[in-house]
Amino acid sequence: MPDTDPSDDASPETAAQRRARRAQFLRDLMEARELRDRVQPRRARAARMRQQMRMRTFRW
Repeated sequence: MPDTDPSDDASPETAAQRRARRAQFLRDLMEARELRDRVQPRRARAARMRQQMRMRTFRW
């Protein structure tokens, strides 16, 4: 099994490539969350309520 350490790459990843990869990951994550919310509306509602309580009780 080959070692797939990203630090062994011949060309290091540029900041722009890293930002593009991160943006794609965040888009995929949001899409997955939206799908989960549609599939499990009760759980999604409970999660929204918990988030609202966290925001209400957060102290600056």
